[in-house]
Amino acid sequence: LINFWASWCGPCRIEHPTLMMLGKSPKIKLVGINFKDKQINAKNFLIELGNPYDYIAKDEFGKTSINFGIYGIPESILINKELEILQKYIGPLTVEDYNKILNTIN
Repeated sequence: LINFWASWCGPCRIEHPTLMMLGKSPKIKLVGINFKDKQINAKNFLIELGNPYDYIAKDEFGKTSINFGIYGIPESILINKELEILQKYIGPLTVEDYNKILNTIN
């Protein structure tokens, strides 16, 4: 799951508990793309709320996000091992999304 997020994003804070639950599943890898954020703010966000990500990248100027078709954050893209897009989630992930993601990858 590729998740686009930022420390200054209120909805990102709302979805974070769902990401923390997903991060506990051994069947999924989480990639966080930090969007137009200051590194210290992103670091403090993850210290405060926990770090669910297996990998973190930064998109300082928003160009990578545009290449992924991201219009706003948070957005997430679920891909399989063959790098095929299975689902795109616009807005904060919910517990319902958590269940759908786990069912999709099983």
